[in-house]
Amino acid sequence: MTTSLRSHWTLDPEVTFLNHGSFGACPAPVIAAQQELRDRLEREPVLLMARELEGLYDGARTDLAAFLGAEAEDVVFVPNATTAVNAVLRSMALAPGDEILVTDHGYNACRNAVEFVTERSGARVAVAKVPFPIESPDEVVAAVLAAATEATRLAVIDHITSPTGLVLPIARIVAALRERGIETLVDGAHGPGMVALDLSELGAGYYTGNCHKWLCAPKGAGFLFVREDRRPSIRPLTISHGANTSRPGRSRFHDEFDWTGTIDPTPFLCVPHAIDFLACLLPGGWEEIRTRNRQLALEAREILVEALDIRPPCPPEMIGSLVALPLPDGSANPAASALYTDPLQDVLLGERRIEVPVIPWPAPPKRLLRVSAHLYNSRRQYERLAEALRDALKR
Repeated sequence: MTTSLRSHWTLDPEVTFLNHGSFGACPAPVIAAQQELRDRLEREPVLLMARELEGLYDGARTDLAAFLGAEAEDVVFVPNATTAVNAVLRSMALAPGDEILVTDHGYNACRNAVEFVTERSGARVAVAKVPFPIESPDEVVAAVLAAATEATRLAVIDHITSPTGLVLPIARIVAALRERGIETLVDGAHGPGMVALDLSELGAGYYTGNCHKWLCAPKGAGFLFVREDRRPSIRPLTISHGANTSRPGRSRFHDEFDWTGTIDPTPFLCVPHAIDFLACLLPGGWEEIRTRNRQLALEAREILVEALDIRPPCPPEMIGSLVALPLPDGSANPAASALYTDPLQDVLLGERRIEVPVIPWPAPPKRLLRVSAHLYNSRRQYERLAEALRDALKR
């Protein structure tokens, strides 16, 4: 089964690719659909960009919103989740003494955005310290609520944490914060395709996700969901023609985000192709895909904790399609790249042709191994990684 599924991806057959979580991997049929759109665009650029694009966006947005459990009016396309987080943060009118709440498991790029807007405004960053290893999702809720204060204007919380691969109890967090009058911006970069979503039911003020990760859309496809009552205050990072466009039946929210200048729109337009193509690969569609990937991730964890002689660092209910495990300390180099260039990672790729991230977290010399599980992966690949780790760490 896995071999036949892998044939849909153009991944290097000589590389054991266990890092879907970083940038995803787009199947060949979706790449072909994107190329057809690009050819169509270049045959008559004005026809597509000026006359057809609005309708194409509306169709793609409607399909994506249905997958997310959202209304199309609440969804706009953005290149990636980091862009969406910046747009929401830069739209806020912060004042000295205000606080933005984050966790210490947050994505570095988004933490940088929070630091930027608070430094400019005189606001503060409050950090909820979430343990890792962790025994229960209750510890996450308790940590977030303990860090929230009357000054908290917004909480920026990951749905699935990037460095530690934890599925956080986001519905409980959003509900508990709303009871205190605090809105949540959910960084769901890994959410779509990994876990089932119902954004209208979730009730968060803002939710952003990447479509190029677990949905396997082309690179440069993400979205921002904004609850209806919050939409009037949210502006894109680039102010363009939509700022003074007023048309019956269309919102400024769509007008502003849909056109921020000339870009390649094909990643957004291919999102429905990716959703539909992957849904056809297993009889149970997306529900079976999520279940299959999670089960494979749990199997990978069993294999790797045995190889590393450690205990699982979190309960199974906090695992989706990512698994992060503590490694023995590495280099104390504080300038480690955000894209991970740990010597162990280089050894695994150079000697064993295994692509897997070794993440400096919470800070060097502490580090984590993070593996991903998608349809093209197999149990044997994690066994191969376990063998390579035993050898490399012994040396």
